[in-house]
Amino acid sequence: MAAVAPSFEALLRTHSEEHLARLEAWRGRQGNLDADTFVAPGSVEAAHLGAGGSMAMVDELMSGSADFGLALVRPPGHHATRDRSMGFCLLNNAAVAANQARLRGAKRVAIVDWDVHHGNGTQDIFWDDPSVLYASVHQAPLFPGTGLVTEVGGPHAEGTTVNVPLEAGSDDGAYRNAFERVLLPILADFRPDFLIVSAGFDASYRDPLAQMAVTPAGFGWLARALDEVHTGDSPRKTMYVLEGGYDLVGLEESLLASLHGARGARFDPAPSNDPGLMIGSAVRSLKSHWSCLER
Repeated sequence: MAAVAPSFEALLRTHSEEHLARLEAWRGRQGNLDADTFVAPGSVEAAHLGAGGSMAMVDELMSGSADFGLALVRPPGHHATRDRSMGFCLLNNAAVAANQARLRGAKRVAIVDWDVHHGNGTQDIFWDDPSVLYASVHQAPLFPGTGLVTEVGGPHAEGTTVNVPLEAGSDDGAYRNAFERVLLPILADFRPDFLIVSAGFDASYRDPLAQMAVTPAGFGWLARALDEVHTGDSPRKTMYVLEGGYDLVGLEESLLASLHGARGARFDPAPSNDPGLMIGSAVRSLKSHWSCLER
């Protein structure tokens, strides 16, 4: 399916007019937006096509033309806030997709972010929105420095922001622990009718920008676990949006394993000796909002 750039009005559901205007001023130019975020002459067009492709994937799913979606988009998006590009990200593809899903009738949208970096932009956009659950597992400390267990959402949406930071070196078993103890129970209780996976693969054992140890089997297990979690009687729409991943071999093998897992393949990653101290902290921060964490 070919991507088409979205209208300015469609992007305003996610980003501010000022941000979109600043980004448009960089179209066809080259330079740095900040110390971590640069643009080439085609970057703004690529970002618009990435956002448009994510929206088109939502439309295919909501119309019934597809039962599973993958948006292979670049640049990534989860660091882009409503008002700012940062961390290689110009527009927030997952957030744009979530807002498109709600426009098309989804009542509850969940975004599960397993990129090694915390998706501060997605968290920012839906911070006080109870209809969107944002759940992230990420390395800490690491850029952008957000994603503490105490960040649980705004006053109208407490508990719908879920952060599980993990220490450097965390492996398949540590990620499995985080999912089984925190993310999967909350996802089942939230009962989304549309699930978006911010699928970054820079937690791969091969990736040069972080220090995690997730194997392809680990990613495959995470994907199958998300597919199997029961979230209600009506069929749930699921799509993956590509985020980070900076080793091409690691990106390819991890993405393929995730797709196989999402479509039913079984993976059995090695268990972990991680005592789960940071996972326990996340449970303590969230259990007053989610009774499922006390069972």
